[in-house]
Order: sequence, then C-alpha cells, then structure tokens
Amino acid sequence: MSDKKKIKTAFVSVYQKGNLDDIILTLHAQGVSFISTGGTQTFIESLSVPCQTVERLTGYPSIFGGRVKTLHPKVFGGILYRRDVEEDLAQVAQYEIPTVDLVIVDLYPFVETVASGASDEAIVEKIDIGGISLIRAAAKNFRDVVVVASQDQYQPFLDIIHENGAVTTLEERTYFAKEAFAVSSGYDTAIFNYFDGNESSRFRVAEDNAKVLRYGENPHQKGVFYGELQEMFQQLQGKEISYNNLLDIDAAIRLISDFDEMTFAILKHNNACGLASRNSLLEAWKAALEGDPVSAYGGVLITNAIVDKATAQEINKIFFEVIIAPDYDVEALEILTQKKNRIILVLQEGKIPSKQFRSALNGILVQDQDQRVERATDLKVVTQKAPSEIEIEDMLFANKIVKHSKSNAIVLAKNKQLCGSGVGQTSRVDALRHAVEKAHAFRLSLQGAVMASDAYFPFSDSVEIAHQEGIIAIIQPGGSIRDQDSIDACNVNQQSMVTTGIRHFKH
Repeated sequence: MSDKKKIKTAFVSVYQKGNLDDIILTLHAQGVSFISTGGTQTFIESLSVPCQTVERLTGYPSIFGGRVKTLHPKVFGGILYRRDVEEDLAQVAQYEIPTVDLVIVDLYPFVETVASGASDEAIVEKIDIGGISLIRAAAKNFRDVVVVASQDQYQPFLDIIHENGAVTTLEERTYFAKEAFAVSSGYDTAIFNYFDGNESSRFRVAEDNAKVLRYGENPHQKGVFYGELQEMFQQLQGKEISYNNLLDIDAAIRLISDFDEMTFAILKHNNACGLASRNSLLEAWKAALEGDPVSAYGGVLITNAIVDKATAQEINKIFFEVIIAPDYDVEALEILTQKKNRIILVLQEGKIPSKQFRSALNGILVQDQDQRVERATDLKVVTQKAPSEIEIEDMLFANKIVKHSKSNAIVLAKNKQLCGSGVGQTSRVDALRHAVEKAHAFRLSLQGAVMASDAYFPFSDSVEIAHQEGIIAIIQPGGSIRDQDSIDACNVNQQSMVTTGIRHFKH
C-alpha cells in the first residue's frame, strides 16, 4: 500500500493569518474543502473560497466566551480515526463523522502575552485548549493526517503542495508531526514556567532553532547551539561561528555590559587578557593591547563604542578571531573586512537570560546570573588609610574584571588599564604571582596599582606580596575569619583596603 495520502478536507483555525492565503488558494485549486471557525472562516471566505463552519458540523455554537469551539467528537473523530481499522470505519459511518486529512492550527500567543505584562486573567485566557488538542490529535495520527502547527511550517508545506499537489508522503507527515510536538512541548513548558514562577520546582527548558556547529570544544565532540543568535548580534562577515567562539562571545558580552565608559576588551578562553577604559577608542585599544599583546593573538575583541577608521587601522595589525561592537564606520569596515575569515559582529539589544544552567553529574545545575556590579557606595573602608577617589575608580574597574575571570582570580589595574591577571589558579597566592609576572613581562609598572580579588584572603600573604610590588589599594569581598590579619598588614604597609561583602566566584 502506498504511503501517499491525498488531502481532501482541511481543518483550519489560526490566530495569526499572515501568509495563509497562498496555502488556502493552492489547496482550493486542488479541490480541497475547508472546515473552520470564526475569524479564520471569514478570512477563507474573503478569498472567495467556500468554508464549512464548525458550528454547522457539530451542531453546537462557540460557548463560554470561545473557550469551547472545536472540542467535539465530529471534529476529533475525523482527525483521529484509523483509516485501516474496520471498527473505526464503521463508527465513522454510524456517527456521520467527516474525514479530516489536514489540520492547520496555531496557538494563542501565551509567551507574548506574559512578556507584555498583561494581567493574570488575560494570561490565563491565552492558554490554548482546543488548538493544542487539535495539534496533538493530528500529530498522533500522522500516518493518515498532516499537521501544520505554526507559521514557521507554512513554507515547507507550501513547497510540497506546489510541487506535488495536495498529496503527502509518510516521511513528510512524520516530519510535520515531529515539528508539531516541538510546538506543543514548548508551549506547555512556557505555561508551566509561568505557574512555577520563582519556585524552581522542576527544570523545564524548550529552545528551538538548532544550529549544528562544526564541532564542540574539540573536533571529536558534536556541538549544537539552540536559540536565536540574531537577537544578540548580526554577523557581517566571517567563517562559521564555532562552539568555542560562542563561549568567548558570551563571556565578552557579559563583561562589556558592566562598563559604562568607553572600553575595549580582549578575551582569550573566556578571560580578559587586555582591557582599558579611555576617552578615545583608539587609546582604549592601545592600552588594552599593551596589557598582554601575546595573548591577544587569536583573541576575541569587544567594545561598547562605534569602531572608527583610526582604531580599525591599529586593530588590523594583529590576528584575531572575532570583533564585536555596537557599530562600525564605513571606512573601518573596509579595513576590517580585508581578511575574509575574520568574524565581524554587530552587537544587538538582546537580553541575556536571568538564569544560567549547566549539566552536572546526572542532573542540571541552575543559578541566577551574577548581575551584581559594585558601586562606590557599596565599599566599606576597613583600613586606617582611606583610598583616594582615583584609587576607588581603579578598584571598581578591577572588580568588574575579576568578576568575569575564572576563579581563583586576581586582577591588577592602574589608570583603568588591566595590568595583569591570574585566573583559574588553585590558590590565591598563585593567582597573584601569575598576575605580577604578566605585568612584569609586558613592562607595566605596578607602582600605585590596585588589586582586586574575587574572594577573601585566607591569610595576609597576598597583601604582603602586593605591597612588595608597589600595590597601594585592595578591593575584596571580606568574610574570612582571618580578615583582620590582612587588614593589619595593610595598616603596617600604609595600604588601603575596602570590602564589598560580595563574592564573585566563577567556575
């Protein structure tokens, strides 16, 4: 028996009617008849296409303010009955149930209604009952029925009926059923998360638009991204963005979002290796590169300012993978696009989710994003010597960087320039020594510099090392039972120290 099925009757009931006309007219030309409800029926008839009403089919009007329109055996029976089961065929004849071969239904805009800030009552009314039931029924009976469950599926369906007429294969119906269950599962996930609120009683995530990457972190690992990258950036040119590129881009966007001043940052393996804030973008770039010109090779660049020609000329002198900016001057783009594999991104206004999650053991870890940014008013001076206004600015600058650095992390900064950082170390002293070595390697003076730590100092050894290097001010969360040891060392060394009360571990 052929797996091809001819469409004779279509049930159509959609909330969004854009681009539906081509489908209706194409099917009508193929002799397909239509059953519909309310506004969709009016739309179909406006195309001079006859359409039977659900009310006439079922003998019942739309009731309860539209909550019940399609929930009837004559509708669902026509979709769900098995065409090769004699008992089903007999019941179809007995109860005069019409055969439905195609279901085109979308769902009330629940997610959009929640996002609009509507009242709870309005949100609840956008929980679709009939639509979701029709979609699931048609998808379940995919061997005989084809289902189009969203506007995203209009074009694939149109391609089929334009090429083959009102006929579908089992493979095609299976594909549309899969897409329909993706729609229904995503819809149910959104509704559950709305009711669950901040309880986090269960973990439910539904992301569409899978983008298969070249590979994961390494060539032997499969990699896929699920989501809407275009909401975060527009790619102007360059090779396909990789898994590792995306991790670096994510880290770069999170980092730059904490800076209000004109800032340029260079990242490598999710950590800043160069960063500076200046009144001129060119100077910000030069100061950022000065912090670690070696690690900048093959790095990811990001700024919160429009890239101009002069800055582009300097940037173009080094090899880098990705550059991200809110925009580029025409002359700057002419320079930066000279190397075709270079990934050039325009930062969009996309919102970073408030939750982040990752797999761990046999489950999922979920936490709030670390969106805390300390201000001058958050600082508590704990030493006899208070920091100057300039030192406070540098400490807050360094604290933003250390927040986005892998723990254990130490950041050394001076004049709003990253002078050296130690990241991902197993001890805080090792992190400090690494930061000092980096500064020395690139001949950056630490006299008058500040130090930021992502967590408290368990001992005073880091304070002593910092003093030996000429570091005059320290910002740290505090909270160690031995805090006083570090404070006392600062007092002896005439250093200033402030605590924030906020730890910024990043694992």
